[in-house]
Amino acid sequence: MIRLILLLVALAAPLKAQEFTGLARLDVARSGIDNAPGDTFEVELHLSQPVPWRVFTLDDPRRLVLDFREVDWRGASRAGLLNADAVSDLRFGTLGPGWSRMVLDLGGPYAVETAEMRVNETTGTAVVRVRGARVSDAAFAARIGAPPDPDWTLRAIAPDAAEAAEAGPLTVAIDPGHGGVDPGALRDGVTEADLMLDLGLELAEAVARAGMLPVLTRSDDSFVSLADRLTIARNAGADVFLSLHADALEEDSARGASVYLLSREAQDGASERMAERHDRGDLLAGLDLTGQDDTIATVLMDLARLETAPRSDKLASALVSGLREEGARLNSRPRRAAMLAVLLSADMPSALVEVGFLSDDRDRAALSSSEGRAPIVAGLVTGLEAWALQDAALREHLRR
Repeated sequence: MIRLILLLVALAAPLKAQEFTGLARLDVARSGIDNAPGDTFEVELHLSQPVPWRVFTLDDPRRLVLDFREVDWRGASRAGLLNADAVSDLRFGTLGPGWSRMVLDLGGPYAVETAEMRVNETTGTAVVRVRGARVSDAAFAARIGAPPDPDWTLRAIAPDAAEAAEAGPLTVAIDPGHGGVDPGALRDGVTEADLMLDLGLELAEAVARAGMLPVLTRSDDSFVSLADRLTIARNAGADVFLSLHADALEEDSARGASVYLLSREAQDGASERMAERHDRGDLLAGLDLTGQDDTIATVLMDLARLETAPRSDKLASALVSGLREEGARLNSRPRRAAMLAVLLSADMPSALVEVGFLSDDRDRAALSSSEGRAPIVAGLVTGLEAWALQDAALREHLRR
């Protein structure tokens, strides 16, 4: 007998974690995204076993998102899966350690009509079916966004540090700037928060394909405080922290990408500011400073920064070189320094990447499409790979 597991219908209820574990393999030959009767389409994914999942829609651009813990996409392709007029594009990959995502770009306002997972008790296999139906613009807008479920979000973007450490490869914290009530820069209806989320998700997929472990500080349009962004990265055992932004200026003259480090002047007081704003147990990875006063905490962070500051400097150089190598548009002064609160962490090399300016027409157009963002994604991955090799060699030399 087939048992029906209804995980999410019409985005009305939050998803609760199911007691399934392990990796589900996609049966590519039996899976697809096809036209359905009326102005609808259907996603049908055949999996080797049931896994926790959820589905929701996002806007600007309109897209349908399916998250899983976890699906092996090997053998799948856009051409092999996509056969629906309502879906203009398809991509899938790793969202973070242990998490997978499929994104469908929608050709109009299509909402989730039904969503279900059916499990065959005899074979243990599962089938996910999601039907999208065309609705009015107002109805689509009213139903966008991930279901409110803090447990899912925390598990998805903040895996256990020990799990990350055991995995071995470089763990990259990817921080899409702004989000939720903080949309960031705005120009011609385009918001920095939305574009950086798209870029962050694409970068996470590319980082995973390159054999590194991505950790997102946010995976939807939600507000995450600066302190929590650093906490998420630290809890995941991140080796490096990249914050993604795209500014807008009144004079419309600036253009191209640049990489920011914490300025030397800001470094002088960074430890004091961290000690004032963060819990003692969340200042340095692997070290609980609970009960210690500001002086001790500050001294220990300053010592840690003696190591991480030069590593951050080399990281910035590698990122600029990678962006240039992959053909990304660079600012006339691509290496910069400033007082940036999101770069205050003492225990991991950190950089803020200003990927372009929404106030520049060409930058804004490039950042608004996957194709335009591709050189930035490729450049950042190339830079990370080069920096990781250089950093590992230098640290090995210092140990001798």
